[in-house]
Amino acid sequence: MLMYDIISKKRDGYELSAAEIDFWISGYTQGVIPDYQCSALLMAGLLQGFTKQETLAMVESMIASGERIDLSDIEGIKADKHSTGGVGDKTSLVVMPIIAAAGLKVAKMSGRGLGHTGGTLDKLAAIPGCYTELTTAEFKQQVREIGIAIISQTAKLVPADKKLYALRDATATVDSLALIAASIMSKKIATGADILALDVKYGSGAFMQNLADSRALAQLMVELAQASGIKAVAVLSSMEQPLGLAIGNALEVKEAAAVLTNNGPDDLRELSLTLAAELILLAGLAPDRAQAVDLARQQLTSGAALAKFRQMIAAQGGDTDFSHLPVSPLVVEYRARESGYLTAIDARKIGLAALCLGAGREKKEDVIDPAAGIILRHKLEERVETGEGVAEVHCRTQQQFAAAGEIADDGFALAADIPETAPLISEIIS
Repeated sequence: MLMYDIISKKRDGYELSAAEIDFWISGYTQGVIPDYQCSALLMAGLLQGFTKQETLAMVESMIASGERIDLSDIEGIKADKHSTGGVGDKTSLVVMPIIAAAGLKVAKMSGRGLGHTGGTLDKLAAIPGCYTELTTAEFKQQVREIGIAIISQTAKLVPADKKLYALRDATATVDSLALIAASIMSKKIATGADILALDVKYGSGAFMQNLADSRALAQLMVELAQASGIKAVAVLSSMEQPLGLAIGNALEVKEAAAVLTNNGPDDLRELSLTLAAELILLAGLAPDRAQAVDLARQQLTSGAALAKFRQMIAAQGGDTDFSHLPVSPLVVEYRARESGYLTAIDARKIGLAALCLGAGREKKEDVIDPAAGIILRHKLEERVETGEGVAEVHCRTQQQFAAAGEIADDGFALAADIPETAPLISEIIS
């Protein structure tokens, strides 16, 4: 088998066999196939497309490149959740304690964020003392004992994806739906969950800005999960405006804790309850969606979800008193320059403003300021008067505030009439 022949086959629009795909992925991971040949195949695949069978073969080969977590020796249904990311997205900190309190076993491996704001691990890292670098044995023991663990991905998990993604990033081949799906699902399947909820974002602050593309990605990921023996559901949710009010790691932890007491922003609570309910439904803990939502909400109103979150934080060495979270030395009001109804809160631009403050990272080696961020004062359709505070900016210097303000100026749009806003959740695919 020759890589040249595989490249030319895909270039001409033919379907690759599972053996050919394994030859490509395993060979590249092991350093046998050079970057230039792998780049050529990635571009051919981007232009010609990959079939579902090719994508499934990619997933299987990528999983086989490293460690696969076996959770079969843990009693109960093991649940996981993945979000395609967005500004202010802290749903994992809410959803996973809810379903753990409801009786599911939460075994979640997460990554750090790259871009606007931090990922789930960066939010947990904002909690003093919280440790996420557990071994596989420690991870499984915590899930077994308290029913929930959220930790960093081990370097042995799907090493092929890390190497392939770096090359995709450098060769403008990131935007392939099949490659995106294979990247996400190889890691999710490798972590050994029985059921999986996918929060697939669309809109200005999402990776996939087009609803149709997000729907296609969601459908493909659900099919890949099912083909691998995992029950999965995908929720399509809007990222036209930031989720919740808080953007920035410590600020988002505080907001997640508020939702876990059945308070906090309505949109964050709604999406979290929806995702939790879908997992409860997949697990067979409720007969229909309405009762699944009721069961999820009970975990909030009873305090059980917050107690489970604190239990997880304590088990991972963290301070469960959220008043001890880091705070910025400077808090400045960003004020409206005119009056009107908010017609746009551009999630991407608000995310970039938060990045200027140090809440995210442009490069993997960048250090995040856990206290930095933005708290929105209003959501879409709300009225704002001239000079009224639109956002509260948490930063270290006036220079940071000024830089973030320049970006935020284009992130808010006002009009005389109340706008029509798209729903937070457009559909559920299962």
